[in-house]
Amino acid sequence: MPWALDEPRPLEEKVELLRRFRGNFDLGQDFVYGLFSPDESELVGGSGFHTRVGGDAFEIGYWIRSSRAGEGLATESTAALTRVGFEVCGVDRIEIHTEPGNEGSMRIPQKLGYAEEARLRRRLYAPPGGEPRDTVVFSLFRSDYPDTPAASAHLQAYDASGERLL
Repeated sequence: MPWALDEPRPLEEKVELLRRFRGNFDLGQDFVYGLFSPDESELVGGSGFHTRVGGDAFEIGYWIRSSRAGEGLATESTAALTRVGFEVCGVDRIEIHTEPGNEGSMRIPQKLGYAEEARLRRRLYAPPGGEPRDTVVFSLFRSDYPDTPAASAHLQAYDASGERLL
């Protein structure tokens, strides 16, 4: 991903990135979440909602550090965000965009009941010295959601004041 090309970055740049995430969250523009180990000693990945796919819709993005791949963390967080998107935020559509060659990432929306809608050529950023890459778009609509595995994801969700939402 473009944001990871220059890692590791200095602490000052990380702080600025977190401030930007927080500002975008507060403005309702993007909703980025860190995924941590149970004891909170390790960042194991990230996920979130992006609003770039239009009104009444979210795109879910996710990444997992390579040392924690294969543990189901991306599937679990994507299922939880799917529930929150439909049941708390009330959107009508959620999309997931993946690279065709990333088999692990491709399996996540398939497992959760998303439908493959399109394969778009040369839509992802180009790596340094490379060509733009293809992407596969998966989508799930509110009307189809109740019959999917994502709808039965176990989670607890709270608002900023601590009131339970799910």
